[in-house]
Amino acid sequence: MAPVNDGRPTAPRDAETAARPRRVFVETWGCQMNELDSRRFVGLMSREGWLESSSADDADLVLLNTCSVRDKAEQKVYDYLGRVALLKKSRPGLRLGVCGCVAQQEGEEILRRSPAVDFVLGTGRIELLPAVVRRVEREGDRPVEVGFDLDEVAYTPGVVARTIAHRASITVIEGCNKHCTFCVVPTTRGRERSRRFSEVVEECRRLVGEGVVEIELLGQTVNAYSDPESGAGLAELLRAISSIAGLRRLRFVTSHPRNFGDDLIAAMAECEPVCPSLHLPFQSGSDSVLRRMKRQYTRAEYVDLAGRLRSAVPGLSLSTDIIVGFPGESEEDFASTIRLLDEVRFGAVFCFVYSPRPSTAAARWDADVPARVAQERLARLNDHQQELQLQANEAMVGQVLEVLVEGPDRTGKRVSGRSPFNHLVHIENAPGTPAGSFVQTRIEQGLANSLLGRALRIERAEPDGPSLPA
Repeated sequence: MAPVNDGRPTAPRDAETAARPRRVFVETWGCQMNELDSRRFVGLMSREGWLESSSADDADLVLLNTCSVRDKAEQKVYDYLGRVALLKKSRPGLRLGVCGCVAQQEGEEILRRSPAVDFVLGTGRIELLPAVVRRVEREGDRPVEVGFDLDEVAYTPGVVARTIAHRASITVIEGCNKHCTFCVVPTTRGRERSRRFSEVVEECRRLVGEGVVEIELLGQTVNAYSDPESGAGLAELLRAISSIAGLRRLRFVTSHPRNFGDDLIAAMAECEPVCPSLHLPFQSGSDSVLRRMKRQYTRAEYVDLAGRLRSAVPGLSLSTDIIVGFPGESEEDFASTIRLLDEVRFGAVFCFVYSPRPSTAAARWDADVPARVAQERLARLNDHQQELQLQANEAMVGQVLEVLVEGPDRTGKRVSGRSPFNHLVHIENAPGTPAGSFVQTRIEQGLANSLLGRALRIERAEPDGPSLPA
């Protein structure tokens, strides 16, 4: 990626480093928002004249963009820091920064435990990255920048270093106010802060003008979005973005069941670009577990919401998150979760064994579900869901789906991409079809985690226009 020069001075460089552009490498763990934040890191440094490196071995700046949602996240960070510390001994000019959720959570403790770290940058201080690097280089500081601006999201549109031409993700809201008893997000990402409505719409319009055909709106609780100026919610935002000429697909993630009102359901039904797929975590099928989790809805309310969504949006595909082994979860509680899978029929499930996270209420409770039992429940749940997905995907045989091509699959002989319903589809007879093309595909086989099909018609990403497969 070529550096962007906006006319601002860069940090002074010695004769050795002046011989080549400096390079930044980002190691990323975690969710889509962490992935987007990493692209913001690269874009911000690109404005300072830096290039992106594919490896820490030839980088001048290594950034660890960390996640603390799962167990042993901190240990994973310190293990990686140990490896980079050895690299720094042979390359004294190498700079090392810890960013993301573990940085926000641990702060000064990271500098104490790892002398090799030059700075710590929390999730609410991303925009300060270039200034922090200059402080390290010019003043020899070891800055710790954590905390949040309570009024708005600090986000500079246009500095995200995109690697995919046809698809883009943008943050519309940061933080979460829910305080579920298992979740560390309010600590690592802060309270809810929404970007301005007009700014989001303008960024989407610019992206479509650059050739983007699919946009995904991101937030820890994305359907809690509220314009800080007018109070307009996600429904109004979907309508405004959907009106942008040239936008083919619009998605949003992650939603909380408590923030789904009738207007948002109506917007999903009315707006043609909004994809008929939704990630809607339920976490447990047991009301007693949901109360201990402080999820603010019941099993019946979740099932009713799923029904109303599917009535409004035909064919809607739902995916979800589930935690097994939460403190107090009985075998009957777990059985209720299995029954919910049968009742709602999810297109995909992301299931995890409970792990206590710092600063959460549940971390103070007795972990009374033995690890062996929790792992066995996880295996049973995954096996059951795989059977359900296979049944659903086999029922797709004979249907024609529009697939947005992402590139070659792992065989190298086929291309693959996503349907509007978020199916992963492998296309047999369209090798070399460019990413960003739309392919009308007849499904010939359903597998547990994907579909196989044959191309009927290809709308290529290049200016050549529509063509038929050979």
